[in-house]
Amino acid sequence: MTTALASRVEPRPARENTTKPPGRWVRPAVFSLLAATALLYFWNLTASGYGNSFYAAAVQSGTQDWKAWLFGSLDAGNVLTVDKPPAALWVTTAFARLFGFSSFTVLAPQALMGVASVGLLYLTVKRTSGPVAGLFAGAALAVTPVAALMFKFNNPDALLTLLLIAGAYCTVRAIEKASPRWLAFAGVAIGFGFLTKMMQAFLVLPAFGLAYLIAAPASLGKRLLHLGGAVVAVVVSAGWFIALVDLWPTGSRPYIGGSSDDSLLELALGYNGLGRIFGRSGGGMIVGGSGGGMGGGNVGFGGESGLTRMFGASFGGEVSWLLPAALIGLVAGLWFTRRASRTDRTRAALVVWGGWLLVTSLVFSYMSGIVHPYYAVALAPSIAAVVAISGTSLWRGRVHLAPRVFLSLMIAASASWAYILLDRDAGWLPALRWIIAGLGLVTATVVLVGVPPLRRLVAVVAAAAVLTVGLGTVAYGVETASQAHSGSIPLSGPNTGGERGMGGPDMEEGSSAEIGAVLAATTTKWAAATSSSQSAANLELASGKSVIGIGGWSGQDPAPTLAEFQRYVADGEITYYVEGGRGGGPGGGSDEIAEWVAAHFTATTVGERTVYHLLS
Repeated sequence: MTTALASRVEPRPARENTTKPPGRWVRPAVFSLLAATALLYFWNLTASGYGNSFYAAAVQSGTQDWKAWLFGSLDAGNVLTVDKPPAALWVTTAFARLFGFSSFTVLAPQALMGVASVGLLYLTVKRTSGPVAGLFAGAALAVTPVAALMFKFNNPDALLTLLLIAGAYCTVRAIEKASPRWLAFAGVAIGFGFLTKMMQAFLVLPAFGLAYLIAAPASLGKRLLHLGGAVVAVVVSAGWFIALVDLWPTGSRPYIGGSSDDSLLELALGYNGLGRIFGRSGGGMIVGGSGGGMGGGNVGFGGESGLTRMFGASFGGEVSWLLPAALIGLVAGLWFTRRASRTDRTRAALVVWGGWLLVTSLVFSYMSGIVHPYYAVALAPSIAAVVAISGTSLWRGRVHLAPRVFLSLMIAASASWAYILLDRDAGWLPALRWIIAGLGLVTATVVLVGVPPLRRLVAVVAAAAVLTVGLGTVAYGVETASQAHSGSIPLSGPNTGGERGMGGPDMEEGSSAEIGAVLAATTTKWAAATSSSQSAANLELASGKSVIGIGGWSGQDPAPTLAEFQRYVADGEITYYVEGGRGGGPGGGSDEIAEWVAAHFTATTVGERTVYHLLS
């Protein structure tokens, strides 16, 4: 797009602006961006404790047993795994093994991934659109509220986001010289993304493949051959672990949590795959429902599905601050590059990032299975990149009316949407939305009319445009980073009386602390067993011991079976059974085990929980 616009102004191709040696200011600016990002993500990091206790307990187990590390087991005794593949746990557990298990070592890897994501996004956008666009993209990602949330939390989404950006970087490098090697690297990144969060990683593949097919400087046959090689790279880098799980004797590895037949592939296609999209059941659990899995009115489960979901109460404040500008910029970019050469790098970049944005947002919008607002962190890099690429290109072509119209629309849309989002939390910084609205009106008007060619005035208008577009998301993102978050469904934004996390341990943590002191004194293979993985995770963190989460996350996974549990008890491998537990559902082996324990052992009370001593 820059080339198409600049060609009407000067004979020199605008692409030179992206390839000549950077100015002296660039390197200090990049280091400042990374330092500011690190400060934002590491500041008061341990205020969230262990964050998501479910994954934190799996990290603790991985530090106690190598097999638990390999498979992502919730317990060091390897009864069953968490309901996601273990790549994110591999990284975090390695960090905890090196520096000791603690709140900091559980959360710090995600913060480092956030800094790396910002830096890699800068490098990727810079290759096609110059350092200014790269810096804007990196900064926009850093302060996106859902990014400020997930890069300070221990869900797998942080690693997934980094791997997706790595895939985009490799794709851009591949397009430049039709490099099958770089395209294969992109496939490897996406393959490991699959081992992080399964099929969600594949949502970017259409965009990456289409961009290479359109823009790589090679014959059509070679382009297709290279894409075939990249597909092989995806399959190999994702499939090796699936094959390992399937070939490993089931009797000597944990049950694959969330699956219905102890299969990682079934987990990927079922509960964590098509079940998420179409709302089908998986792992003994109904994952569908009207409007986002758990009811359309539940903000933590996405709200009502449909085209406007990304702007709604659930996702809007998380990621949509720059989404209107991104959509306008994408349309403008594709329009102005419609007559560019096939290998035009700006258009190729827009296909990479714009395709990522469109496919991912549409899938998230229409999913009828389980969906959570924090999934939107996977959208943040594409939104930031599209706004940066299109915005800087339109700014360079501002001497023409058409680019000014689109740029003015981007600014006005950003200001208007920021006003609406801030009005949803009207009690928080009430003047901010009016400041953004007024600044946006003035700036959009000046840009539309035309900025006089005075260096200082141009700099002022450019700064005003950046403030208009970014002030709302910056304020919301910084506020998000300053809050403590817990539970399985963390939420962005200011704490104005609502929860900053849902699905958490609630009051169970207090009773777990009392039981933890009792469990810490045990010497058996498992200190205890309880219904559901969430309850077991809290007990593990409170005691430092291994606890069986009967039935997995939903309480309905067939692990352990009643016969297996009876054998563990007969062999003296479990000291206590703790009744109840958050997240356990009715039915399945968990009910059978609870009934058997109640019929054969005497109950006592520790804190607020009923406990059975199984060695008596």
